Amino acid sequence: MADNGPVRRLRLGLPLAALVALLAAVSAGASSSNDRVSASASANASVVSIVPPNGATPTIISAAAAPPGQKAPRSPYSYPSDGSVVSVAMTSASAAAQWASNSTGKAAADLTAVSLFGGEITADTVAAHVTAAAAPADATGDYTGTRVLGLKVLGAEVAAAPGTQVPLADWGTLTVLDETAAPTETKGMPGFHLAVTALQVHLLLDHGGLTAGTDVLLGSARTAVQAGTPATAAPATPPAPQTTVSTTTTPTTTTTPDRKSKRGPGLSLVPPRREPNKVHPPLTAGGYVFPIYGPSSFIDSFGAPRADVSWHHGDDIFAPLGAPILAVADGTLFSVGWNDIGGLRVWLRDTAGNEFYFAHLSALATRTANGVPVQAGDVIGFVGNTGDARGTPYHLHFEIHPVSMLYLGYDGAVDPTKYLQAWARLKDVPITGVVGWAPPLGGHAPKAGAILLQSSDISTASGLDPASLRRAVRPATGLQSLGAGGSRDTRVRVPSRPLDRG
Repeated sequence: MADNGPVRRLRLGLPLAALVALLAAVSAGASSSNDRVSASASANASVVSIVPPNGATPTIISAAAAPPGQKAPRSPYSYPSDGSVVSVAMTSASAAAQWASNSTGKAAADLTAVSLFGGEITADTVAAHVTAAAAPADATGDYTGTRVLGLKVLGAEVAAAPGTQVPLADWGTLTVLDETAAPTETKGMPGFHLAVTALQVHLLLDHGGLTAGTDVLLGSARTAVQAGTPATAAPATPPAPQTTVSTTTTPTTTTTPDRKSKRGPGLSLVPPRREPNKVHPPLTAGGYVFPIYGPSSFIDSFGAPRADVSWHHGDDIFAPLGAPILAVADGTLFSVGWNDIGGLRVWLRDTAGNEFYFAHLSALATRTANGVPVQAGDVIGFVGNTGDARGTPYHLHFEIHPVSMLYLGYDGAVDPTKYLQAWARLKDVPITGVVGWAPPLGGHAPKAGAILLQSSDISTASGLDPASLRRAVRPATGLQSLGAGGSRDTRVRVPSRPLDRG
């Protein structure tokens, strides 16, 4: 896509016969003022809009509107002040409109070096440009200059085609270039409405300090124009025009979906599927390992009813508190953090694009963070019962989302039971350091449940207060020596050397 964007133009025209009839009516004499149509035009643009659920007042940044016509100054932007939700290196917005019998409207919003939710979504350039014009004979509109360049979502590159929807792990959806074009007609006079939002995130769960149901819009522009009856006269009975649409490049338009129909926790529409359409390479081929080190047990609970997510999207693997949780494949970690359902949770995307979800962890390994590459068998966290699992036996909630089913969003999960039964269980897991813990010299995985978190275990946290658990697992500073083999270096990495997969 060229830097100035594709030309996606729509035209509303009056057929020749209708135009001749209109001119004949004009020559016959003027009609009453009630038959006249006044020309009008408006345009507006916004760089960032954060729209809470339930009709609460939105936060709108760098807005411009016309009339009278405005241009917002170029500036960087962060929300909140630390930029953890939105960070943009440079923004600008402008809007202009004018009308007589002919009308024109133009709006533009531009952003560079965009980052959402601490880098989970990034883009080099985000631009929303719309232009429309209306005259007695026709109305046109186009999106020239609208573009999204260098888009990455959860560490993966995404082609920014109009209308693309991308699932955001378990917590939301991203819509790219949501475009709407609507030709209009008032008493025979054509008009045009045009709108585009370059990036729109809809939260299905609380995320990044924003509540579920919030929409984050980046790069929004819209304009509406209406042609007026010529000043000399007006037809007594304006002919009903037969409209035609022609395009220089066929536009792709979408309608913003009804948020009530969104799939997600409590709103799942797709029934559970036991088998994927296609998984390549096969998930039971070499390179996959069981997600827990040490004693554990599980049954097939996939598809069972659940109050908060409609149906159970994975299996629960029961193990002692603190048992090491392992990366099941070579890949990259993403969406590492907390939500109220999953508690402390981690996503892993393998090299084939399949995704795996680990939930209810008690703590994370030292190097577990967004964008970190891992190898099968690396320790990424520890068994617990955080989130909506508090008060239940300690376990890992584990899901498999094959790449062939990611288009279904969070509902694109398959029964993990047969895969778990086939994957190798490791006999040895080398661990040289996790937050606040180090093994004796030459040690491998500790006895399950024996890992210390910070300088004490998580029994200091109250299960009734999720914030206390988050405080308990927060990385410590200045740790004292923990005895033989102890270490004061909390940056020690979990090694990724070849493992004994016996």
